[in-house]
Amino acid sequence: MTTTVELPVPASGEAGEGTPSHRLTGLTPDRVAFGVLLIATLVMYLWNITVNGMGNDFYAAAAQAGSKNWEALLFGSLDTQNFMMVDKPPVSQWVMGLSGQIFGFSSASMLVPEALMAVATVALLYGAVRRISGPGAALLAGSALALTPVAALMFRFNNPDAVMVLLMMAAAYCTVRALERASTAWIAMAGVALGFAFLAKMLEGIMVAPAVGLVYLVAAPTSVRRRLLQLVGCLVAVLVSAGWFVVLTLVWPASGRPYIAGSTDDNFMNLVLGYNGFGRVLGKNSHAFQLNPDVGNAAGVQFDMDGGHHGWGGFGDSPQGLPRLFSGEFGFEISWLLPAALIALVLVVVWRGRAPRTDLVRAGALLFGLWMLVDGLLLSYMKSMVHPYYSFSFAPAICGMVGIGVAEAWRRRETWFGRAGLALLVLATGGWSWWLLGRNAGWFPALRWVILAVTVLAVAALLWSLTAESRRRFALAALLVGLIGGALGTAAYSFATIGQPHEGGGPRVGPPQADGHHGGWGQDIDNPQLDAMLRATHTDFSAAIDRSSPASTLELSTNTAVMAIGGFIGSDPVPTLAEFQQDVANHRITYYIGPQSDEKRPGGFDARTAHDDITTWVAAHFTPMTVGKDTVYDLTAPRK
Repeated sequence: MTTTVELPVPASGEAGEGTPSHRLTGLTPDRVAFGVLLIATLVMYLWNITVNGMGNDFYAAAAQAGSKNWEALLFGSLDTQNFMMVDKPPVSQWVMGLSGQIFGFSSASMLVPEALMAVATVALLYGAVRRISGPGAALLAGSALALTPVAALMFRFNNPDAVMVLLMMAAAYCTVRALERASTAWIAMAGVALGFAFLAKMLEGIMVAPAVGLVYLVAAPTSVRRRLLQLVGCLVAVLVSAGWFVVLTLVWPASGRPYIAGSTDDNFMNLVLGYNGFGRVLGKNSHAFQLNPDVGNAAGVQFDMDGGHHGWGGFGDSPQGLPRLFSGEFGFEISWLLPAALIALVLVVVWRGRAPRTDLVRAGALLFGLWMLVDGLLLSYMKSMVHPYYSFSFAPAICGMVGIGVAEAWRRRETWFGRAGLALLVLATGGWSWWLLGRNAGWFPALRWVILAVTVLAVAALLWSLTAESRRRFALAALLVGLIGGALGTAAYSFATIGQPHEGGGPRVGPPQADGHHGGWGQDIDNPQLDAMLRATHTDFSAAIDRSSPASTLELSTNTAVMAIGGFIGSDPVPTLAEFQQDVANHRITYYIGPQSDEKRPGGFDARTAHDDITTWVAAHFTPMTVGKDTVYDLTAPRK
């Protein structure tokens, strides 16, 4: 497309002038290309989206509860009786629950909003990069994000990550707008987006905040005093937009709201700083989350502790440290463009090193680069309960950085440094794609060699054509061929991801594996006999069962409320034995479903919980019966 030849870069000091290259007015080729990008993203992400069924039952059950009960929607409760929240804040549940209230709860009503978030995120990334480096760079960045495997996975899934990434990208976009004119309103809106990103997934949602704050402090075109005051206002916006929900959980009587799952004392900040915060970074959660490899193997789950592609897509399949993002499942999910993004960050900072303080291109590179580095380093060294799909949190940063880097290199194509930069960016993308595909060499084996050949030939043609001005159009064609060739790997893995069903707590990207396992742990085997019994109940809770995962599966299959004893990992201090006994006495629960043995428990979790006293009490006072493979106690009929 000839409109991308110049890859226009706004000069320093011009960013705030509203130049024509910044406007999307009229039916220009740039606008047409932008529209095609959004439509293609929409079609790609909506395609057969219900193949993922209920996705992660844990969050699906909360969405179902929110579609039927306003208090459950407000708090993100796992059940309509508001016994317990999920172990994340409720922003994601608000979206899916409201969709269920409007359209009726279903796989489509839950997952379609996730795909629409993909379109919105691509649009915001396009808008931010366009203001920094022009429409060609923006089109490249937006396309790269749409073709990132972890994005293809999580924008079609019901975990909180989709709305979190959308809000993080919104914060970055608002920051770019604020940098143009030192706008108080735009930097405050960045703070609002960060606050709601916190309410999507807590500390992970504000990993872009250091980049926002530092870049604005350094590059905003106004005085130091005003920059500091504006950043204070941004911080206030963060605290207000996130803090109201924290205050709500504090002032709402604990007896009248669901327990805050994952906390030890029913306090929201305990959840933020403990279980979902420093507990993961420092490895303090591992004692409460046991995986039994022998049980996993019995269930058909392959453990690959050396970082291969046949792990769970969950815990323990990647080394801690800098190699993590390039190895194991992490590598397939996020690393396709990561080498090029790191190279682009260095090149742009060097090239724009002597630019004025307010230079928008350098500021944009620092914004996306610091976001990428802070988030990436934290994930690289996180010690406990780290999923590869967490890397989704900085996917827009990688793609934005690549777009800016290619645009800046093209702008400097007349110099040997610029030509070398272009060649290095294309070779890094194609070469790393070739290497990654070699780790799954049995799938589409010719693809990696096509990528390598196309990339090398395109770079050779690019370098040759750039030696003469008369061959500039040929140079552009060679660059586009090189970029497309290098992107074939990430695109192929993204389309393969979309073509597979994903359910459970640890979904993975790419083509089917030899074990046929593509979803992850956490999806319990359905028991039709038990489902029928629970549907026939009329108590507040049809049943009680250890842990949230089996409780959520039963809620979805029976459309009843099930009490999740002990929360997600069984260690939450609710209900106590006395509280459970009181609920039984008040005829609030019909059945108790006994814990499975280690051999039966899906996913290999340790069968013991902090609530064995409840199991002991139930076994002593009620008669067991076998329903399918489950041991069930009728709590309405105590032993004589």
